[in-house]
Amino acid sequence: MTDDTLDDAAVVVELQAELRSELKEPVGPIYTDTDAMLAEAERPLIAVGDIVTYHLMTAERMPDVALVDGKTKRSAVEDHIRAEIDGGAFDRERRVSNPPGTLSADLLTALRDAITDAAEGRSTVIVVDGEEDLAALPAVVAAPTGASVVYGQPDEGMVLVTCEGEAVDRMRDLLGRMDGDTERLWAILDVAG
Repeated sequence: MTDDTLDDAAVVVELQAELRSELKEPVGPIYTDTDAMLAEAERPLIAVGDIVTYHLMTAERMPDVALVDGKTKRSAVEDHIRAEIDGGAFDRERRVSNPPGTLSADLLTALRDAITDAAEGRSTVIVVDGEEDLAALPAVVAAPTGASVVYGQPDEGMVLVTCEGEAVDRMRDLLGRMDGDTERLWAILDVAG
C-alpha cells in the first residue's frame, strides 16, 4: 500500500511516552482573563479545545479555526459549553477521526484546509472523534507567521502562542521526533520538513 492509498483516518505520527513531559511546559504566556489574552492575539485565531473555544466565543471573538472533541480533562464538557459551540456561527464544520496521542491524516488535512479557508475569511470548526489535544503542534507549524494559536493548560488557563520563531521551531522539533511518517506529516501540512 502506498501513501497515496492510505486511509485519511490513518495515524501519521504518534506521541511516544518520553516526549510527553516536554508538552507540559507552555509554549507561550498563560492567561486566565480572556479579554487580556485577546488584546494580544492576532488573526487567524486558532483555538484548540472545547473550553478555550467556549471562552473565545463568549467573549464575542469567534475563532477562525476551532478544534473540539466534546471533552475536557477526559470528561464530557458541560451541556451549555457544547450548546454554545454547536450554536456557533462557523461557516464550515468538519468531522474527523483522531485517536488519542496521535495525529491522523484526517485531522491534519482538515486543519490545513481550515487554515487556508481562514485566509479567505471563512471560519471552520473541526469536530474530532477521539482527541484533539496534540492539534496545537501542527497548528503552530502550519499557521501563517504571526497567527495566534490558543490551547488550554489544565488547571492554569489559556496559552497564547504567536506562530513565529522559537515557538514554531519548538513545535516542528517535537513533531519531527514523534513516531511515524514525518515526511507525510510535512506533506499534508504543506510545510517544509
